Formats: sequence, C-alpha cells, structure tokens
Amino acid sequence: MASDAGRARTSQSQPSAWTAPTSGTTITAGALMVFAGAMAIFEGIAALARDDLIVVTRHYVFEWSVTGWGWVHLILGIALVLAGCAVFTGALWARFFGVAIAGLGAIANFLWLPYYPWWAVILIAVNLFVVWALCAGMQREADASMTT
Repeated sequence: MASDAGRARTSQSQPSAWTAPTSGTTITAGALMVFAGAMAIFEGIAALARDDLIVVTRHYVFEWSVTGWGWVHLILGIALVLAGCAVFTGALWARFFGVAIAGLGAIANFLWLPYYPWWAVILIAVNLFVVWALCAGMQREADASMTT
C-alpha cells in the first residue's frame, strides 16, 4: 500500500466510467433480464388478450383492472428485454437502468400476487437476483480492473 502512494497512475489502470468488462455474474444478470422480460411480456399479452383467463381474488388492496396490469407488465417486459440486451455490451448506464427496471418489475409482480401467485413469486425472485447480480458484478469488475 505504501509503495502505491508514491507511484503515478496511468490512464490504463483506471476503469472507464462508461463501459466495464463483463463478468459471469453480469452475463447471468443480462440473460435473466431477457428471460424475466419475456415472461413479463407473455404475462402482459395474456392479461390483454383475455380478461377471463386471469382469476381475480376479491377484496384485495391493490385491485386494478386486468387490462391495466397487462399494459404495466407489457411495458416493463419490453424495457427489461432491452436493458438485458444492453447489459451484454457492458455499458454502465445499462446496469443502472437494469437495476431500476428489475426493481420496478419486482414491485409490479408483488402487486400481481393475487392474480398469478406462483408466477409472480418466481419473477420476484428472478428480478431481485438480477438487482443483486448487477450491483455485485459492478463492484467485482471495478475491483478486478483496478488490480490489473
């Protein structure tokens, strides 16, 4: 550590603010984002196509029309797929956008619990894993690029 204090840093030893190398964690997060986005798109299409396909419980606090939920899931699904594809490029903005969209996806699926409980629980878990993987992968890749 003491020997590093007097040494001048070169521009190659500092990570770029806009792109980072992608690790296995980040690639897994991107793949899961594409998967979760596709599932949300299918969920949205199913809710939009046939309202009677979805069984609605009574007296739930967050009671919206199934068509409204269909649009929410369709838009979030498209955003998740696009963010997942952008994460593969290693762009830093894609990670932040992915964390935000996956977080919104987890919240939307939590509110979707009375309509499709098992599907919602699985997508909540996938979205929370994506948030963790994007945040943990960012830290690991920054640490790895500082040591090289």
